[in-house]
Amino acid sequence: MGKVTIYHNPKCSNSRGALDLIREKGIEPEVVEYLKTPLSKAQLQALLQKLGISVRDVLREKEAAYQDLGLADPSLAEDVLLEAIVAHPVLMNRPIVVTGKGAALCRPPETVLGLLP
Repeated sequence: MGKVTIYHNPKCSNSRGALDLIREKGIEPEVVEYLKTPLSKAQLQALLQKLGISVRDVLREKEAAYQDLGLADPSLAEDVLLEAIVAHPVLMNRPIVVTGKGAALCRPPETVLGLLP
């Protein structure tokens, strides 16, 4: 099947659930704990391209930083939103899983099953 990568937050039940489902299929993924090892702007842009969604689609609106930084403002450029996630990785929704079949924001966790053999 090739490489499976999960952008993971171990404190998130959805993220833990997706990781468990991957492992139940006998696959040991590359686990990227993006809060410990934040993505660069270029990495984030590449990930969004694989997902086929905008940066706004991965923003966690419930995070305090979202409100504090005024990210709800629809006039903010995508570049500003990217920089906000780079500076505050907690703003990125999770889990995101990338496989040879594609990439998805796996909420609910069962979404990951469509990316696995």
